[in-house]
Amino acid sequence: MNDTTKTLNDISKLLQKGKAKEIIIAVEKALREGIAPTDILEKGLISGMNVIGRKFKRGYIYVTEVLVSSRAMNYAISALKPALVLAGIKPVGKVIICTVKGDLHDIGKNLVKMMIEGKGIEVADLGVDCSNEKIIETVNKSDAGVLCLSALLTTTMIGQKEAIEALKAAGLRNKVKIMVGGAPVTQNYANEIGADAYAKDAVTAAEVCLALILNKQTP
Repeated sequence: MNDTTKTLNDISKLLQKGKAKEIIIAVEKALREGIAPTDILEKGLISGMNVIGRKFKRGYIYVTEVLVSSRAMNYAISALKPALVLAGIKPVGKVIICTVKGDLHDIGKNLVKMMIEGKGIEVADLGVDCSNEKIIETVNKSDAGVLCLSALLTTTMIGQKEAIEALKAAGLRNKVKIMVGGAPVTQNYANEIGADAYAKDAVTAAEVCLALILNKQTP
């Protein structure tokens, strides 16, 4: 194992352990050593988040551990961002995320957001209880490729359908791919309301978003 590989592996492991302060030092050290910002991002940070995602999906770790690693990821990205900008490196793509009108639950949405960011995708978070007017305005102004609509309750999941209908009425439906998710949501419901994709958990959501952005077949 050469020095570069070891440094990138160290960054990946620090992220997996959620060592926020240590990972900043490791990223800065990697930059001083002349390691390309793209390698630090892809082979260090994203690689580490992929490990976290696999462990979470298999039930080896819990939400709290994912959140701690995601926090470390945010710290690391903050330290790396100036170098990425200087190198002209752009996000893989952009995604808009929110919970639909009437739904105030944000834990699931926040987890999905973190996992998507772990794929090197920029996320615009519109928060909870998001009106259709705000969704329309954001989609119209943004160049995001995917819109993620979350609903945790059977009483609010109708908001996903209403948001899609509102985008159709505004002539914006074909501007973005739409993914839906949340505890009561199913693939059949996604098909019924005309969504482009469905994800049953945060890890799958990130994989699906990346596939949609890259125009690949969804997992």
